[in-house]
Amino acid sequence: MNKQQKIMIAVMAIVGLLLAAWILMPKQAGEAHDEHGPEEQAKAPAKAGEPEHGHAHEEEEEGHIALDAAQVKAAGIVLSAAAPAKISVVTSLPGEIRFNEDRTAHVVPKLAGVVMEVHADLGQSVKQGEVLAVVASSGLSDQRSELLSAQRRLALATTTLERERRLWQDKISAEQDYLQAQQAMSEAEIAVQNARQKLSAFGAGPGTGKGLNRLELRAPFAGVVMEKHLAQGEAVKEDAIVFTLSDLSTVWAEIAVPPKDLNLMRVGETVTVKATAFAAEAKGKIIYVGELLGEQTRTAKARVALANPDRAWRPGLFITVDVLSGHADAADAAVAVASDAVQIVEDKPVVFVAVAGGFQPQPVKLGRSDGKMTEVLQGLKAGARYVSVGSFVLKAELGKDSAEHTH
Repeated sequence: MNKQQKIMIAVMAIVGLLLAAWILMPKQAGEAHDEHGPEEQAKAPAKAGEPEHGHAHEEEEEGHIALDAAQVKAAGIVLSAAAPAKISVVTSLPGEIRFNEDRTAHVVPKLAGVVMEVHADLGQSVKQGEVLAVVASSGLSDQRSELLSAQRRLALATTTLERERRLWQDKISAEQDYLQAQQAMSEAEIAVQNARQKLSAFGAGPGTGKGLNRLELRAPFAGVVMEKHLAQGEAVKEDAIVFTLSDLSTVWAEIAVPPKDLNLMRVGETVTVKATAFAAEAKGKIIYVGELLGEQTRTAKARVALANPDRAWRPGLFITVDVLSGHADAADAAVAVASDAVQIVEDKPVVFVAVAGGFQPQPVKLGRSDGKMTEVLQGLKAGARYVSVGSFVLKAELGKDSAEHTH
């Protein structure tokens, strides 16, 4: 092969390579565009107003509770408009539950003796007239013996008077004998009456077949045995407090009132009593306001009568008493909602407001409250439609939705 032939072959090879490169170049560029295109498209920001993978739509619906008119009616939900209101100022005062002293009794024997029987235990509920204990008392035996003697003298005096009356009518005896018999009968009647009154003062009746010395200690009214200080076989004195009985169906809430708040305490006013140890509250009426200040505490005592049918208010329980000021002292609130409308969601107060297709929890900042209306400082404007009744139903629905999203 000569030199010219070699040059021709080299030229043809170069032309072939260039032709092949020209043919392949558009395909590789297209493939490169396809490989990098999705990554660049993923990195590129979405246009304004367009949701990114549906997240924006989910954020708009977060917390939204969809209910139609039929569901709203079935749930008992009532809407109201947030509006200005007068809210009374609430003053909270410390206090303690006490026995109702008008229904608390200290049972004493009134006669010395020895305990024969004990029928009541500490904490036991007893009925009025129920026997708590039996004491053998020689003093009671003497009193009953005195009554029996007086009754027999009365019977003899009655018989004598009847005989003297007949003799005087038959002109057999003098009128003086009849008058003396009449006087003796009157004295015997007085002696019997006196003996009976002594026994009544000791809380005992005439003797029975069980014995003249048997002194039965009975409950003066229905209540609970709060204290017990006797045992079988123990000697007790006449003034010893052997039982303390209290009727716990009503109790007193005793309040310490500083001088500046005495003008709020009016007999007959209704206040709210709240327990500090657990969630409980009740209404009661002020029955007493003290006139004197304590030397140590510099406060006056006030008492609230409190019904206690379930015995939840135990004596010794610490409480707070909310006293409302008069209407003249009420403060104006620019925006207020019903207190029952406020719910706690994620440790923050919210009010459920009406939106298109349902309801939305609206976080709010609260101010004063009198138990009925609560002031809203931030988060709600006057005129806004909110759920005033049935908000707890929406809170429950909100909790269900949160649980579903978690799972």
